[in-house]
Amino acid sequence: MATLIAASIMCADQLNVADELAKLEAAGVDMLHCDVMDGAYVNNLAIGPEWLAKVKNATNIPLDIHLATINPIKHIDLFASIKPEYISFHVEVCEDVPAVIQKIRSYHIKPAIALNPETPLKAILPYLNDVEMVLMMTVNPGFAGQNFQEAVLEKLHELKALLKNNAYAPLIEVDGNINATTIGKMSECLPDVFVLGTSALFHRNDNKAYSERIVQIWSQVKS
Repeated sequence: MATLIAASIMCADQLNVADELAKLEAAGVDMLHCDVMDGAYVNNLAIGPEWLAKVKNATNIPLDIHLATINPIKHIDLFASIKPEYISFHVEVCEDVPAVIQKIRSYHIKPAIALNPETPLKAILPYLNDVEMVLMMTVNPGFAGQNFQEAVLEKLHELKALLKNNAYAPLIEVDGNINATTIGKMSECLPDVFVLGTSALFHRNDNKAYSERIVQIWSQVKS
């Protein structure tokens, strides 16, 4: 499967979202990564269901909703009517992971499981056959602009090795200061989905279009 690009809509120009969506479609972005933050699990607030429903109606790009929340069941109910492609939840907050997975599937949405940089891989191993994607955070969720945590690379290597010998393999998505430099560090264990935010896509360090910036990313993926 080809490597996919998910653009973090939280990092886009919030006063010109319709224009941003048009540029992202033109650039061939595969998904919109949508961080939902409740101010409890992380010290930030982001993206409510009504706003995200308007985004959904304004674009053909599939939505990838990341619940950085302490009550994923409640938030699944709030966002399911938007019909995203994926909903991910954090293993760190769940007492009953199978129930959360089943709840997502009950809405005919693909379940994904997320884990923070300090969370050991063993926390999600029992569920690898039950989810469609693993969201591996390379920064702590909550705020853009954090440093890429290179310790996650070992965990990424381990997960790739496990899935290579597994009859079923969910996609691996990485999120957190993903850019040409940090992608180069993953050249030997490429994930399936890169979430691009401020450092790779939505910055103002040059006058390049989003399509040109993505070409720069692909040059690292294919090198």
